Amino acid sequence: MNESTGGGRAGNGTPILEVRDLSVYHGQLRALDALSLRVYPGEVYAIIGANGAGKSTLLRTIAGLHHPQSGSVLFEGTDVTGLRPERRARQGIVMVPEGRRLFGSLSVEENLKVGATYARSGPWTIERVYETFDWMRDRRNQRAQQLSGGEQQTVAIGRALVANPRLLLLDELSLGLAPLIVQRIYGMLPQILETGLTVLLVEQDVSQALRVATHIHCLLEGRTTLEGTPAGVSAEQVEAAYFGLAGTAAVNGHPGEGSVS
Repeated sequence: MNESTGGGRAGNGTPILEVRDLSVYHGQLRALDALSLRVYPGEVYAIIGANGAGKSTLLRTIAGLHHPQSGSVLFEGTDVTGLRPERRARQGIVMVPEGRRLFGSLSVEENLKVGATYARSGPWTIERVYETFDWMRDRRNQRAQQLSGGEQQTVAIGRALVANPRLLLLDELSLGLAPLIVQRIYGMLPQILETGLTVLLVEQDVSQALRVATHIHCLLEGRTTLEGTPAGVSAEQVEAAYFGLAGTAAVNGHPGEGSVS
């Protein structure tokens, strides 16, 4: 069903990330409802779901930008629920936010230097980013606002990489980009993973998520409706989980009796 970027799940090891019974509210709106998941080293773990499912809220909570009303976030076995975003970045949790969020008036290189502010020691440097994305070196002095959407997304990824994350959070990489550009950006994942990263991505494009992920997790109204490997679930199960169709949703790839929370 897919051509994933990695192998099978290392379920017998220690998770790099564990989310336990996480509930998050936006005012009176419950965005996440006692959500739990485990991400293992080396995975490309994809969170899928329609608009309003809670996907971006989950990533932002893991990054420390939202505070949960209940539940916890553990990173490499340590509870980081109370840590500020910059502390999490220093520990190795770094996010590429939805919409890129570059500093438009700064140059490409200046944006990369911003990413290095909380850098850990590791293989990624600005020079290595230039080697990986070969167009960037010649345009390093160009303002970010003058770049195309795909180029901005690539710089946003480079900005995250120079922080040398252990866990890279990618929020809606394909949003607003042409399919060919999306394919090129996702084509970078194998090279990025080779440096020892684990990727947790949010993606509304289900077909794209299934192509790159080693594990998928579908949300509906802040609850889990499907979890498993792309090869272990059917297109019908994915559709049922995505839209909340009764009778065929599943968890861990096994059919259930309606949506499972």
